[in-house]
Amino acid sequence: MKQEMNAIASKLGELEMEKDEHQLVVDTMKPLEDTRKCFRLVGGVLLERTVKEVLPAVETNMDGIQNIIKQLLAQYKKKEQDMEEYQKKWGVSIKDQ
Repeated sequence: MKQEMNAIASKLGELEMEKDEHQLVVDTMKPLEDTRKCFRLVGGVLLERTVKEVLPAVETNMDGIQNIIKQLLAQYKKKEQDMEEYQKKWGVSIKDQ
């Protein structure tokens, strides 16, 4: 259970960093003109688009990442509760190494 919690925590950290990167891009692009040229990396291919085309896609991706983060947090809390119940039931204590 502890390994599963560590894996979830690690994934949460990665997703938080990715969300922060998306937020930085959104904050940078918002004040720009809709017709301004920008580039987007999709599957290893650099595409030339306009801010008007790219900004909604980046915002949608960021929202998706936030939803995944919420789901992972819920999973983590559930695992934490399960582990506490298991420890109480069987009198187990965990020692950090």
